[in-house]
Amino acid sequence: MTRRLPYSLAAALTLAACTDGPTNPADTPGPEFITGNFEEDFAHPWVGLIAFYDQAGDFSHRCSGSLISPTKFLTAGHCTDDGEGGVMPSARIWFRQDAGTRFNVITEEMDPLTGYPDTCIDDPAVVLDACVTAHTMFNYGNSGFPDTHDAGVVILDEAVTDVNYGVLAAPETLDDLANRRGQQDVTFVSSGYGISQVVPTTLSFRERLMATSKIVNLKSALTAGFNVQTSANPGGGRGGNCFGDSGGPLLYQGEIVGVTSFGLNRNCKGVDFAYRIDRQEVQDWINDPS
Repeated sequence: MTRRLPYSLAAALTLAACTDGPTNPADTPGPEFITGNFEEDFAHPWVGLIAFYDQAGDFSHRCSGSLISPTKFLTAGHCTDDGEGGVMPSARIWFRQDAGTRFNVITEEMDPLTGYPDTCIDDPAVVLDACVTAHTMFNYGNSGFPDTHDAGVVILDEAVTDVNYGVLAAPETLDDLANRRGQQDVTFVSSGYGISQVVPTTLSFRERLMATSKIVNLKSALTAGFNVQTSANPGGGRGGNCFGDSGGPLLYQGEIVGVTSFGLNRNCKGVDFAYRIDRQEVQDWINDPS
């Protein structure tokens, strides 16, 4: 699902939330999920697939995100946004690597192992609770482009205690990188559950996958200290992001420096942009989003 952009470049920039349904996601413009040279991600069990539901309890869209404390899940602001100036009323998060892989988008039959996209099914084989619900969430709020405030926080109904949590990078981590030579050789890791291919056919595994990318820019008009631009083309063993990867972590040396936010190409090619959370004001809000 492509969410509305809150700034004037909406025609050029696209966001990466995703809707699962009988329609072909390739008909919907926006960035992608982990693409290119990706692999199954068992290294980051705290990265989850989050499904959002409307006031009637019907499935709306899905994104990715990171469990950063027993009850706090970090994602993109355009994922928690209800499109009407508020936040989505409820959500459900799965932490399985293969969450939703058996969901049939044609018949809309839910995944018999996880319950995706409508319910939770306990799986004793999974150490981490396979699924948790949430009814409290926050949106950092739009302040225009390039500082889109594209961060969202979801408070879980129950604590998840059987897993290590994602760690936020120290403030100004990327500033330090921008001011040193050889920044083009800096490698990032992305993780998420989105679409892996749009052209020539749509591939949506709903698996947690990961891929590496290289930094492109931190100081352009599109980044300006608020976003980080990374390579998305699969050349040179790299991967990128696509629909459904919104909110998933951008990792530097194992720590979260950004959340997947937007891209410039509806076919998930070119470059990706993550909203930086390695900034003191953003982390202050994440710590106390109320």
